[in-house]
Order: sequence, then structure tokens, then C-alpha cells
Amino acid sequence: QFYPPSMNQIPDLTPLILHLTSVMNSKATISCNLITQRRYSKQFSMGKKKFNMDPKKGINYLVENKLMDGGAQSIAEFLYKEEGLNKTAIGEFLGEREELHLKTLKAFVELHEFSDLNLVQALRQFLWSFRLPGEAQKIDRMMEAFATRYCDCNTHVFQSTDTCYILSFAIIMLNTSLHNPCVKDKTTLERFISMNRGINNGDNLPDELLSKLYESIRNEPFKIPEDDGNDLTHTFFNPDREGWLLKLGGRVKTWKRRWFILTDNCLYYFEFTTDKEPRGIIPLENLCVREVPYARKPYCLELYNPNSRGQKIKACKTETDGRVVEGKHQSYTICAASAEERDSWIEAIRSDHTYKSKYIYIYTHTHTHTHTHIYI
Repeated sequence: QFYPPSMNQIPDLTPLILHLTSVMNSKATISCNLITQRRYSKQFSMGKKKFNMDPKKGINYLVENKLMDGGAQSIAEFLYKEEGLNKTAIGEFLGEREELHLKTLKAFVELHEFSDLNLVQALRQFLWSFRLPGEAQKIDRMMEAFATRYCDCNTHVFQSTDTCYILSFAIIMLNTSLHNPCVKDKTTLERFISMNRGINNGDNLPDELLSKLYESIRNEPFKIPEDDGNDLTHTFFNPDREGWLLKLGGRVKTWKRRWFILTDNCLYYFEFTTDKEPRGIIPLENLCVREVPYARKPYCLELYNPNSRGQKIKACKTETDGRVVEGKHQSYTICAASAEERDSWIEAIRSDHTYKSKYIYIYTHTHTHTHTHIYI
């Protein structure tokens, strides 16, 4: 005969239930935090890419998504500290004359520490943090901001910021004179000293100081950032996915190993990971992706346009001689090394459709070194 246990005999499970609930809540919190961090990281990376393509739109994107407060100090710290930003884009943003841009320029310059640096050393640091724009008025504002900051950090070097400003321009001109092969009449030390007579509120700067600055430039030219808005390198910074895949050729059905990069709703492929320019670009807008079987290649995916009606996919590739030609594919068949990798690429491509790219800008090295725009 069965006798049910009395209440005193039933163990109290409350502590165990509370512990398990706490563990589950903790895991849920960690999971939510990871999702939030990943979303933040992806949005921030997208903001940087947008900034490199269009500085104002990039900053607006970061502010609208609450990744930046939109104040001059916050923007300046982003421009000064963040890696992967195009230095031409930084210079473009700092050079504008709207109030926010002027305040950002001031805050940006104040992030530089010029104490105990001679003027050439300070200029090297300053001119490496962005690329000077081409317009004279923008350069003028930037150099005025630099001169003010340098004199604040080194109060006993010059009698006024005007002296620092004038000498800074003279040093930049000296750099061009000494290191530009097109300039035949090189500035001598004597001429450099003579050119800068009386610029210190009517007084002369010490010959020793000018000689030291001259020798520094003669021995080592300024390193100016070489990137420009046409370099695609910044586009591939922190992509959504990258890796080696096999691509099936269009007219000649052969498999070729290519390094693929997925970013900004486009799929780029390269012959080598070190290449600066892609061999081809496949815009993903209007395309779908699916798993497909293929003889002796079990882990394939296909990019296709469900509404194409036999038309070629709008894409392009670079020939070995540098010419950019239109792609000839009605679909793209790509093979991964495993089912897991294939599925991961399919998921990434579908996710990347969230972002719509407006255009592709391709910089190619042709025989005439021209720039080629391809709009889609």
C-alpha cells in the first residue's frame, strides 16, 4: 500500500529553482548583450564606410543611430582616434566653413600635443593626421588653427601666431622646392633665411632655428597621406565577410580560386588577398542567393536575378590589361569548402541586403591611368 509523503518529508526546492532562474536570466542577459554589441559593431563599421564615401552622410548616420552625440568634440575624437578612416575624407570634413565644422577643426587640432616639438616635427604630426584639401581658403583655415595650437603648446618660441603661420607656409613651400623633381631652382639655406627676415613681429628669427628647420626638411620630406577618395581600400575595411571561394567562369566553364569580400551590398572578388583593386564586382541589389547542387562540387551557392528573363546580371570585371568590361553572367555559381561555410555565406549575403549601395566607384590602372565610374 502506497502512503504519500508528508509535507515535512518533501525537500524544499525553492533555493534550487531560484538558482536555476538566476543562471537562466544571467545567460539571457549575456546573450542580449552580445547581440547588442554585434549590432553596435556592425552599425559603427557601416558608419565608417559611409564616412569614407561621403563624410557628412557618414557623421549623420553615426549620430542618427546614437553611435555619436554629434557635438564637435565627439566628432573630432572620432576623426583623430578612429582607425580605418580615409584621410582625404577627414580633410574634406575639417575644411568646411559651417559652424560645426569650424568647431570640429578647433577641437581636432587641440587633440594634437605639440609641446617641446620644433615646428617641422609638429607639422609632420599634423599633416599626417589628414590630407590637406586643394582649396586655398580651406588650407588657410587649417594652418591658422595649427599655428594657434602650436603657440599654445610652445609659448616662448614665437612672438605671435602670425609668425608661426607664415613660417609654417614657408616650410611647406620649402618641402615642395627641395623634393619636387619639377622644381629646378632649389631653395638654398641662405635664401630660406633671407625669405623669413622680419617675420617675428618685425624681428628676425634666430639663424640657428631656421637652419635646423631647413636641414630637417632637406634630410626628410613630409610624408603626406597618399589616399584619395578613389582608393577602394577603405571600402574593404572590416567587411561583413571575406574568404577564399571557387568561382565558375562565364563563357569558359572553369573554376578559379578567388578572394571574396562582402561589404555594402556588393560582392568583390580578387585574385590575391594583397590586391588593392578587385578583379570583379557583383552588386547584390535585385539578386537572390540559394544553395545549388553541382557535379563534383557539393557545396555550391548561386547568385541569380529571379526577374531577369535571361538577361545578364549587371556586374563588371577588370581584364588583365586594366580594361573594365561588363560581366557576361546570367547567374554566378560559387563553391565553398564545406556545407557550413556555404550556409554562412548565404546567410551573410541575405543579411547584407539591408544596406543598399548607391554606386560603385572603381579605380583602375589602365595604360592612361584614368578613373572609371560605373553607376548602377
